[in-house]
Amino acid sequence: MSILAALAQPLASSAQPLTATAANLVQSVDWPAIAPPTVAAVVGLVVLVADLFVGEPRKALLGWVSVAGLAAAALLLLPLLDGDRSTFCLTGDDSVCSYTADRFTLVVQFLVLGGALLAALLSVTTLKDADKGLPEGEYWFLLLSSAAGAALLPASRDLATLIVALEVASLPAFALVGIRPGDRRSSEAALKFFLSSVTATAVSLMGISFVYASTGTLYLTQVADRIQHVDGQLHTLAQTGVVLTLVGFAFKTAAVPFHFWVPDTYVGAPLPIAAYLSVVGKAVGFSGLILITVVALPSYADVWGPALAALAALTMTVGNVGALRQQATRAYSAVRLLAWSSVGQAGYLLVPIAAAAYSDDAEQSVGSTVAYALMYAAVNLGAFAVAALVGRTKAANRITDYRGLYATNPFAALLLAFFLLCLAGLPPGIIGLFAKVTVFSAAVDAGLGWLAVVMAVNVVIALFYYLQWTTLLFRAPEGEPAAHRVPAPLTAALALTGVLGVALSGAPQLVLRFADTGLF
Repeated sequence: MSILAALAQPLASSAQPLTATAANLVQSVDWPAIAPPTVAAVVGLVVLVADLFVGEPRKALLGWVSVAGLAAAALLLLPLLDGDRSTFCLTGDDSVCSYTADRFTLVVQFLVLGGALLAALLSVTTLKDADKGLPEGEYWFLLLSSAAGAALLPASRDLATLIVALEVASLPAFALVGIRPGDRRSSEAALKFFLSSVTATAVSLMGISFVYASTGTLYLTQVADRIQHVDGQLHTLAQTGVVLTLVGFAFKTAAVPFHFWVPDTYVGAPLPIAAYLSVVGKAVGFSGLILITVVALPSYADVWGPALAALAALTMTVGNVGALRQQATRAYSAVRLLAWSSVGQAGYLLVPIAAAAYSDDAEQSVGSTVAYALMYAAVNLGAFAVAALVGRTKAANRITDYRGLYATNPFAALLLAFFLLCLAGLPPGIIGLFAKVTVFSAAVDAGLGWLAVVMAVNVVIALFYYLQWTTLLFRAPEGEPAAHRVPAPLTAALALTGVLGVALSGAPQLVLRFADTGLF
């Protein structure tokens, strides 16, 4: 008995920390708060299972179920507008949660789910044109899974959930890029995308592990508090973790010099997936970067502020110069120009985040990034929708293929001209001008005058290639003009992006309302 008592004593003492740990286990679940990403994931599983039982003539129904699922997920954001909600919180401390549906979360989730919905509309036509050349069930499952992960990420408030959401959004995207069977260009694009993303994830995980070792927590708010009081022996470890985490997310945002995968990936992927990556992929990367820098590491603003400012200048310059160098007669030059343009736009998106390190009102600076992202999402998806339309008759999708588009399809030509002018920041694309002024003001207010000058120079560079493409639309066509029949899903995507772009240009103050992100 004495031996048993001796054994029981350490067991009893070890049970005390176990009991304390059990008391801190996550117990609260707010189902309405997590409904948007959950619905997208559930519909994805439903589509995957249904694919086993639906015959080939009725496979198109899977696409419409997916579109309906994404629309339902977006509509479920409306009940959450009445106030901030948090779930998966530690017992006894409601301020420490893994999932928060605040204003920032809802705006980014709207952007993500709306972008996925428009990509799904484009995909319905693409899959039909492929004539069973693409596996429909797998395609829709992967798209919905990626959208679910992308919708989860802006709500993540601990580093583990952040990384899991990032990979749930990224892993299906690899497969979507390389989903064309037997297509060498598609396989090469998927491989480049995969290797760059895996490298980014590995670097981020190492950085996060260092941050966790230094602070003893994964929750962003606790990291922000504890990393300021790290023991002297762990200070270098914490600094290294901050730098590695930032480098990893720089990959995800396609910031230079981590952008090399973008042009080939956009060209090799099905066009709706390129559109999806250009908008939703960027929303994922930038929302994660905002949460890491502004929420988790505000005390290291002297580290990430200058780094992001330099990355912003380098990214916008390389992106715009790359777009400027595209040859109009080269195969897939239209898609390549949009790819390089998206790199340049990523530089503009980085400016307000860098400004948040120097500004007294970091929330307003971050809001400028969110507002710019909303403008960019609407008009860039619209430009890809017109590219998908032209690509139905001109498979090479050269810039020269757009010559005389106004003569064959005035609606598409006028919309593309409007979208390009929005991206350039010229009237009548008022929303583009408004968004650029907002970003420019964020840099000036933060004292980053040199970055504002670099941005102004890049805006002038971008004007040239955007206007060059725009004027081509209204020139006389060469040879017999090809008629562009617009299927209903593609028409819906064009109409939605056009209406959104025009509405925001008519009332740009609507975008300003998103400047209050609710992160603090």
